[in-house]
Amino acid sequence: MTRTTKKAAAKLNAAISGAIKRFAPPESLTVDEWADKHRRLSPESSAEAGPWRTKRTPYLEEPMRAFTDPKVHKIVMVAASQVGKSELELNIIGYIIDQDPGSILYVHPTIDDARKFSRLRVAPMIRDSKPLKAKVHDVKAKDSGNTILQKSFPGGMLTLTGSNSASALASTPARYIIGDERDRWATSAGTEGDPWALAEARQATFYNAKAVEVSTPTIKGASNIETSFYQGTQERWCHRCPECGEYSEIVFDAIHFEPEAKRVRGKKVWSLKGGVSWACPACGCLIPEETMRRQPAKWIAENPDAYKKGVRSFWLNAFSSPWTPWEKIVLKFLDAKNDPQRLKVVYNTLLGQLWEDRGDLEDEDTMLARREDYGTRPDGTPVELPDGVLVLTCGVDTQDNRLEYEVVGHGKYGENWGIVKGYIMGRPDTPEVWQRLDDVVDHVYKFKNGRGLKISITCVDSGGHFTQEVYEACRARQGKRVFAIKGKGGDGIPYVSPPTKVPIRDNKKITCWLYTIGVDAGKAAIMAGLKVQEPGPKYSHFNRHPDAGYDLNYFNGLLSEKLVLTSTRRGDRWAWEKLPGHNRNEALDCRDYANAGLKIINPDMDAVERRLRGLEEQPKPAPQRRARTKRSSSSAFDDW
Repeated sequence: MTRTTKKAAAKLNAAISGAIKRFAPPESLTVDEWADKHRRLSPESSAEAGPWRTKRTPYLEEPMRAFTDPKVHKIVMVAASQVGKSELELNIIGYIIDQDPGSILYVHPTIDDARKFSRLRVAPMIRDSKPLKAKVHDVKAKDSGNTILQKSFPGGMLTLTGSNSASALASTPARYIIGDERDRWATSAGTEGDPWALAEARQATFYNAKAVEVSTPTIKGASNIETSFYQGTQERWCHRCPECGEYSEIVFDAIHFEPEAKRVRGKKVWSLKGGVSWACPACGCLIPEETMRRQPAKWIAENPDAYKKGVRSFWLNAFSSPWTPWEKIVLKFLDAKNDPQRLKVVYNTLLGQLWEDRGDLEDEDTMLARREDYGTRPDGTPVELPDGVLVLTCGVDTQDNRLEYEVVGHGKYGENWGIVKGYIMGRPDTPEVWQRLDDVVDHVYKFKNGRGLKISITCVDSGGHFTQEVYEACRARQGKRVFAIKGKGGDGIPYVSPPTKVPIRDNKKITCWLYTIGVDAGKAAIMAGLKVQEPGPKYSHFNRHPDAGYDLNYFNGLLSEKLVLTSTRRGDRWAWEKLPGHNRNEALDCRDYANAGLKIINPDMDAVERRLRGLEEQPKPAPQRRARTKRSSSSAFDDW
């Protein structure tokens, strides 16, 4: 080869070498390996600027590796604040740009959030990571094709947008979708509907599409990230106990500390006596924080079968964060514990838990633990009526496919007992359903000594699609004091009003009695009673026997509503609203109707108690008889 030829070949190689490099196969790396090799943390956004080290946050290794798993098409991360979830997203973006390019749709709660994230997190990452800087031109570069919200690179484009931007969510196809702070997204992208559904629709043409959904948890039952988590493998970051070797998640309920409060200028200031430790749920041993931080940890899945569907989900709290001492978490909790709004922030951002704003009401777990064993009779059958019960009432809620009922025992001074909560499945327009209700109403409920009581009054909800059928059934059972009721909401409406006669099927000659119940007043009385902590006046007891029906679903329904102050055109008013995640409130309604029945009959509890004890009542002077006019008609109500 001549010198001239060699020079020409060298020039040709120099000219095409840059282009040929573009055809080099990507490195065989997982996301965490790529980050360890190429990612640098920027000083603007990190207290530990410099090379990325996965071992610093070992809990992020598995979620990053899941992204390169061909069997996984969706990753869900529920995490407290400041545990590195944003770095997880940034590492995935960097990996895509450098190793597996494709169009990325990165969705934030709002456009402003997207702009801020682009400037403060994405741009510094590109600037400080050599492979990314070589592939993504600076926004200021002439004809770069890049803006704050769009960044082009060979093989794809990163588009940042807000969940409220329908046009961005419903236009260009995208292989990758990353949703940040999912629980803060708009309910609807303009008028187009669910933003996540719009975004996922853009992946339809990609067989190798992947989605990443990340968020701090918010409100129980109204959390999108909670829903997504339970569709996946449901993995928790668990530490090994140095005493028994079992792996368990570190949660706040297992954290032990001794608080101490003092007042400084009238303000309470909290401190801790000694350190903070963790109680192993397996062996009960108390382990100091510094010991637990050195223990091995791993992700443990509660629903591993979801991996077959390609969805891996992870839940992480701040107790695993290398930057957050446990003492700081505890003190934040103590400072906020009497302020629901501040406590909600602690639950979401530090404890990594869903918040349920119950006001000052107990939760379901507390009520379950409050249940009592009513005892067993000599023949081995369960005691149905504890001592103290004097009167029984029954509340019935009418649904399209069933009747739900509760039998409630009432004693002196408002003390009450849940006797049985049950269902009668079937349409209320069929006689079999009402015959089975007769079995409940006619049953003799027994004390331990064998004596018994029957239900004094039954109140049946007449709302819904079977109003006339309820009227007919109640008319036929007036002799058993089974009455139709109609609930009426609103502040200031009396709990029980005098009954009225209503025609059945527009026939004024065939009527039944209908009571109007002020349900809001009844709910307030129920919730007030649930706050009473010691057996006695107004205390509510619940039967622990498994056949009694007082299970988690019952308490979820009983505690389904809270009283809130709402603003209207006519001014502020108090109203009962369902708590997020509590879709069924039949248990609350049944108790409300049963209590209304007691109010209707208004029994003399002292007299009932004397009769039950077999005591003789003191004789009363006989009332003077007076002439009565001829009654036009008779009814059970007229006889009271």
